[in-house]
Amino acid sequence: MDSPPTVLGSSTILLVGTNDWITQLAATLKARTDATVQRVRTKSETIDVIRTHTTDCLITEYALGEATGLELLRAIRNETTALPVLLGTAAGSEAIASEAIEAGVTDYIALTDPPEQMTGELIERTERAIRSAQRSATQRERARQFDAIFNDSRTATWVLDPNGALARVNETARRMIDEDIKTIIGEPFWTLPWWSQADATEAEVHQIVENALDGTFGNIVVPQPQHIENPRVIDLSVRPVENEHGDLVSVVVEGVDITERVDLERDLRQSEELHRVTLNNMTDTVLITDEDGKYTYVCPNVHFIFGYTADEIHEQGEISDLLGADFFDRDELAAEGVLKNIETTATDKAGNEHTLLVNVREVSIQDGTLLFSCRDITKRKQREEALATLQGTARDFLYAETHQEIAQHVVDDTPGVLDLDASAVYLFDADTNDLRPAAHSATMRELNGPLPTVHADGETLPSFSFVEGETLSFDDVHDADRLANRATDLRSATYIPLGNHGVFIAGSNQVGVFDDVTRELADLLAATAEAALDRVTRESRLRKQDRTLQAQNEQLTALNRINETIREIDQALVQAETREEIDYTVCELLTADDRFRFAWIGTVDPTTNTVEPRAWAGSERGYLDSQSFAVSASDTEPTGQTAATGDVTIVTNVAAGLRDEPWRKDALARDYLSVLSIPLVYNDLTHGVLTVYAPTQNAFDDTTKAVLAELGETIASALSAIERKNALLTTSITRVEFAVDDSAFILSRLAQDGACTLSYQGGVQQSTEGIYVFVTVKDGSLENVAEAASQLVAIDDVQQISTEGDGGVLRLRLTQPFLALELADHGAIFREATADPTSTTLVIDIPNSIDVRTITQLVRETFSTVELRSKQTLDQSIEHDLYSKFLEKLTERQLEVIQTAYYSGFFESPRESTGEDVAETLGISPPAFYKHARTVQRKLFATIFEESNLSLAGSRK
Repeated sequence: MDSPPTVLGSSTILLVGTNDWITQLAATLKARTDATVQRVRTKSETIDVIRTHTTDCLITEYALGEATGLELLRAIRNETTALPVLLGTAAGSEAIASEAIEAGVTDYIALTDPPEQMTGELIERTERAIRSAQRSATQRERARQFDAIFNDSRTATWVLDPNGALARVNETARRMIDEDIKTIIGEPFWTLPWWSQADATEAEVHQIVENALDGTFGNIVVPQPQHIENPRVIDLSVRPVENEHGDLVSVVVEGVDITERVDLERDLRQSEELHRVTLNNMTDTVLITDEDGKYTYVCPNVHFIFGYTADEIHEQGEISDLLGADFFDRDELAAEGVLKNIETTATDKAGNEHTLLVNVREVSIQDGTLLFSCRDITKRKQREEALATLQGTARDFLYAETHQEIAQHVVDDTPGVLDLDASAVYLFDADTNDLRPAAHSATMRELNGPLPTVHADGETLPSFSFVEGETLSFDDVHDADRLANRATDLRSATYIPLGNHGVFIAGSNQVGVFDDVTRELADLLAATAEAALDRVTRESRLRKQDRTLQAQNEQLTALNRINETIREIDQALVQAETREEIDYTVCELLTADDRFRFAWIGTVDPTTNTVEPRAWAGSERGYLDSQSFAVSASDTEPTGQTAATGDVTIVTNVAAGLRDEPWRKDALARDYLSVLSIPLVYNDLTHGVLTVYAPTQNAFDDTTKAVLAELGETIASALSAIERKNALLTTSITRVEFAVDDSAFILSRLAQDGACTLSYQGGVQQSTEGIYVFVTVKDGSLENVAEAASQLVAIDDVQQISTEGDGGVLRLRLTQPFLALELADHGAIFREATADPTSTTLVIDIPNSIDVRTITQLVRETFSTVELRSKQTLDQSIEHDLYSKFLEKLTERQLEVIQTAYYSGFFESPRESTGEDVAETLGISPPAFYKHARTVQRKLFATIFEESNLSLAGSRK
């Protein structure tokens, strides 16, 4: 006994993956079936095959290396929803199954048995999936055909539910009934008010509907009473509609206004001659035969349906040769006298098949006893099928989620709706102002070749139709002026704009295939597609807005979390007393509450040129011991790169380049999936490197990177402040003397231009107006030096504070940073500087808590030529202690006032400047000056006599 038919023999099956069960399944399919089997390994290869080759079914494993079967499934559903997809996994779960179903999987297979035992089941489920997809395609085609027929403006159509109640009406039926549709929907069809105005009884209409509900086609002619002005006659045909299982799903009632035909038949009975003339102008064909089926009369218009002349019909002999034998029951005719709407098929002279409705009557006309009235309903049948197909298309559009998917549906369903195999859809790309081919049939490619991208300039047929919003229809497209491809084999063609979305094209290699029905159906298909494209555009816009809002919310949440961390760190920095406390607090807060996986701070060791860890927190798991953090700009751990370049280093995906850089393997083993390394730099002073590790890829966006980079500066500033504080508390210092030669140094330049000797001994002030420096002028005219200073761009203002012989004191307001302030930021003190026209020396005090090499490097970077003259260690415990205590008591304003008074000679005897002179220099009132001066003197004496325990007796000793 033969095996049941299978769909696998004509199918192309795509297998994705390298698993053993995939290999076993491929071998079995090739051995047992005639199916075409293709295999690929990756997601990208799969998408390329789907886009370029016909595929009837896809079977994939779950693990695909760079992607999962679920990710592949979602990518496929972005391309097509019609392709059956089977997902198999041996490590499945309810969660994976749920996600697969939600993503649109056709069948989810749990591989619980060995591959050789599962092969038979896999083949069976593959065949079942292909059959289901084929049934769905057939249903879509039928629905489209039904919608095309339903909207026929020449035929009134009512759709009844399985109980005979009215469910839908088309516009023609609504006008015929002339009733408010809302009031009659759901009512039994035979109770419509129209029938009470006609000669047909409600019972007759009820009967033919009941017959249809029982599965029998029915027909009735319903005339209006003669007393009604312009009475009409309606030919009602009632047809049951069944699904593929034979179950009744609806009843379609079609009403055709046959008033004219009835009038002609009445005239025919009145006059045979008039009847003959009328028959010549009817599309229905009338044939009369004797009892043996031989023709006694053939209507002259017989060629309208059959293509034969009347003489050629006579030569055929009997009507059975034309309409088929035994297509009606002679005994039934004898009993009824007339048989109506017998549906049969006939082939015309050109070999085309027609669907006919034949009425058979008993007559007695000359030698004829049987009259056959034949009506060609081929177009009606085609419309019914097209409407059914179009209805399915509309349903498919409801579930389509992309423009590409809709375009493919239109192309796939065009043969069922229009009976044309050549079709294509162009979609508009607003970014490039181009129409791009989104979908096309194989026949369109065969006839026209590859479809090019078309610029939306109105110069070609698709472009003109789109830009002008005009439907173009050609019996022969070669007659069109805008035809770009003159080598095309396309002849009949129509171009229909899809609103702002693109253009639909359908055609044939035959000339003149578009009749009114085909054009109407094409317009209806395009309108349905346009509505679906509008819906997808709206939904896509809404989804995009939702994604934007979600991304903004996530970004805001992350930013709030980062800001919270920064606030906590800032508070901790303010309270920290030591560098170690700052380092460990920063690392602890960055890794608290799973903010980041791991964080550490390291210092560059110049002897080994590596970064050595000094504090860390989080999930370290031996990572710091597994690495040597070499200072290098490339091919090294991010910490080393940041130490080498001084820039922020970010690694968004540690797994990328896994085999190129060894550190990535150790990081990945500890779930460090992204890294950010930040230099701790403040005022060009490097305090180390902070590196943070996150358990997710792309954890550091631009905002996080910027915020953490600012945090690095804040940490470095706090570390600098700690060093300055330690410097103030340190009594042991190293005094270093440098000889510099750099004309860019303001003191050197001024000494040269003023031909004098300048000395600076710590007199510097910083205010909102600028930086003030007190310099003593020797061996030169104070006026000449002041004039030279006013000519320098680096000096904004010059004031003569005091005059003494060949010199005096100047107060300079600088426009550029001064070395003393930069040294102070590093914890060192710019003790003094002396400059003459040929040389400049600097004296700097460096507390023991500060690395002398750091200050030396700073001086060398500041000046072009530097020579270290001397270096000595000093202990200033008593002086330092008194000096620190005194400075702690003064405000910046008080210090400014007393410095200006000192350098002005206010405290000399006799005084070189009065209090009024100093007050004028400072821009304050004399009483304010005297108040500041007395306050400072009182604080100085209090420090000497009270806090230092200095007694009169002790001072005398």
